[in-house]
Amino acid sequence: MSRSAHPAGPRHADVLPEGHYTAPPADLNALDPKVWAHTVTRNEDGVVSVGGIEVTRLAEEFGTPAYFMDEADFRERARAWRTAFGHDADVFYAGKAFLSRAVVRWLHDEGLNLDVCSGGELATALSAGMPADRIAFHGNNKSEIEIRTSIEAGVGRIVLDSFQEIVRVAHIAQSLGKRQRVQIRVTVGVEAHTHEFIATAHEDQKFGIPLAGGQAAEAVRRALQLDGLELVGIHSHIGSQIFDMSGFEVAAHRVVGLLKSIRDEHGVELPEIDLGGGLGIAYTSEDDPREPHEIAKALSEIVTRECEAAKLRTPRISVEPGRAIVGPTAFTLYEVGTIKPLDGLRTYVSVDGGMSDNIRTALYDAEYSVALVSRVSDAEPMLVRVVGKHCESGDIVVKDAFLPSDLAPGDLIAVPATGAYCRSMASNYNHALRPPVVAVNDGEARVIVRRETEEDLLRLDVG
Repeated sequence: MSRSAHPAGPRHADVLPEGHYTAPPADLNALDPKVWAHTVTRNEDGVVSVGGIEVTRLAEEFGTPAYFMDEADFRERARAWRTAFGHDADVFYAGKAFLSRAVVRWLHDEGLNLDVCSGGELATALSAGMPADRIAFHGNNKSEIEIRTSIEAGVGRIVLDSFQEIVRVAHIAQSLGKRQRVQIRVTVGVEAHTHEFIATAHEDQKFGIPLAGGQAAEAVRRALQLDGLELVGIHSHIGSQIFDMSGFEVAAHRVVGLLKSIRDEHGVELPEIDLGGGLGIAYTSEDDPREPHEIAKALSEIVTRECEAAKLRTPRISVEPGRAIVGPTAFTLYEVGTIKPLDGLRTYVSVDGGMSDNIRTALYDAEYSVALVSRVSDAEPMLVRVVGKHCESGDIVVKDAFLPSDLAPGDLIAVPATGAYCRSMASNYNHALRPPVVAVNDGEARVIVRRETEEDLLRLDVG
């Protein structure tokens, strides 16, 4: 269970209780397929490759730190979600996890829709050719410019997040002579089993309109009365990195209850229900995520059962996987710098990146795996903390893991499952240069988001 974060961040060199650590893996050179992208292998020389290219060659060509994305793996996962839900449901990739124009094109090729939550994400989607009617626009505080731009572009739906936004979207749509398709995001009072910062369905947080106290029902009344809106459904999202389906069951029960009350009061059966995303992935070997076909079957059965009990037609289901598609497809490659053993504690391994390319460990207490990838080693395992080069004691990439005790400066290590929320949340802290994203596929590698340069930083600094 995640402990709540202290405002000042985790204590430096916090000594965990005896017995906290799992035993070292039997083979430090092994790569758990649950955690790594599908084409990641270790060759007979002991060097790890992705998409048929060795990491030593990738580091030489593209430098470190860098995110390397397995394009074939991404497409395979996208296709698996599309196939699992079939043509009677919609799969919206959550662009906040990671978005680039190349990714938009892959999504378009594989038949997925796209969920965006800012003007920048919308611009990226449209510039890469995603049809506007396959885009949904989220956000708890959309600007008037974002709303106007999305309506003018013809986005397929806008997810309304407040009473003010109901009026704002209706007014802008009407001024443009359009009737905008919308959903209302409701908070259903479900405590998802996840970190408090990424649980989004309890009442005391910024997203959505609560079911409690009849607020969601009032939002529906207002939306149905406004000529600029076409209310097509209800949206619910209970959190992120979730493995337990019971939260979705409770959420579906409460959302269908709202649909029933809408029918009884207004004589309207809304045709859509969006259950959001948030399904977890394996960051470590202890994680046990569900497969898309299992998730699709479970969600379909839950909604169908609840609608039958309420005597409602089963609405079209939408889901929004982001991390579940892109998370496992990428790893971050680092070069080892200083190595600092602390007797009786652990060894600190510093790399050439850090919290500027992966803030999740500091922000969420996220756990990651790590492996030596430029060679194999038969040395004894040592307990390590992989840290970055930033001026923060909380600049931690991997809190506790095991690496070979002969690890040396210049070795390459890789942290898997960094496709989601790493590059998209990257920063220029300490004026660090954000790493590139390199797509690797069938023996070829190409930059899809280039590395920042000092010239980029200085160009923005107008003096």
